[in-house]
Amino acid sequence: MAVDLTSLADVLALRFDDIIDVRAPAEFADDHLPGAISLPVLDDAERARVGTIYKQVSPFDARKLGAALVAKNAAAHLMGPLANRPGGWQPLVYCWRGGQRSGSFATILSQIGWRVQIVSGGYKTWRRLVVDALQAPIPGPVIVLDGNTGTAKTSVLAHLADMGVQVIDLEGLACHRGSVFGAMGAQPSQRRFEGQLAMALARLDPTRPVVVEAESSKIGSLSLPPNLWRAMVQAPRIAIAAPLAARARYLTQAYADIAADAQRLGAVIDRLKPSHPAERIAEWRALADDGQFAALATSLMQHHYDPRYAKHRARSMQGTTEIQTQTLDPDTLPDLARRIADAIRPR
Repeated sequence: MAVDLTSLADVLALRFDDIIDVRAPAEFADDHLPGAISLPVLDDAERARVGTIYKQVSPFDARKLGAALVAKNAAAHLMGPLANRPGGWQPLVYCWRGGQRSGSFATILSQIGWRVQIVSGGYKTWRRLVVDALQAPIPGPVIVLDGNTGTAKTSVLAHLADMGVQVIDLEGLACHRGSVFGAMGAQPSQRRFEGQLAMALARLDPTRPVVVEAESSKIGSLSLPPNLWRAMVQAPRIAIAAPLAARARYLTQAYADIAADAQRLGAVIDRLKPSHPAERIAEWRALADDGQFAALATSLMQHHYDPRYAKHRARSMQGTTEIQTQTLDPDTLPDLARRIADAIRPR
């Protein structure tokens, strides 16, 4: 049987024991359905080999080789990852367009006696739903959590979520802290990021506001969908305002991983060379070398981040409500989040 997915609500409602992506590993790594596991029936090299034979020799020879490889790989999955699945196991299987790869694997599973179903249209159906969702109006009113660098916006966003406020953590989805210093390891592909974002939007209650952190149109190497970016530019803002010294203290804690890696810190500072005179870059390198991280954070905010935030903020079409705080110590952030939550709630 085939499962028809007509909306992201259908994806959220899926109730299968496993969702199995039988595409090649590179395809899975680029993007996949939420919660899917990778059990490829052709690996990357095998898929390329079958495709070459299809084009250069004949479709018949390609299908014959493909069938042999699928059988071999299916056997490995049955003897390995699927060895302990019980008789009542119900999997959902998909490939690129719901064709031969998923059909072949599903046939083998069904012959064993498992109640297997296939995604109609395969991965392409999922991708179409994601694109359509990101082109639609954002569900619910958007509120942007603003504030200069070092005002603990990401931490406050997490506290707001704990309080039941609707939030979308864009930096968390993008695996990036949204600045030249913000790398947190490998980012997902653009498609994977969009899929996760689309699902986050699908979970929203459209009658309630959703809070997102102020970002540029790109987070690291990933681009925000135009609809969301426009909504953020037009949204009302709640800005955290804190003294420079408090922000510097917060940054030295939040970016301790970078400060602990002298080579990485120096390389990131060097990336700012196109935007600043050589004397300033040398000053920042010297502060880093001396371990004066609070002074480095202060200078970076004064000369790099704060001027850029001011320019970026000028694009907003709505007003800003400012929330003042004298400290950004971790034990004070829940109270700061409560004040922001109060400002969000309708009067």
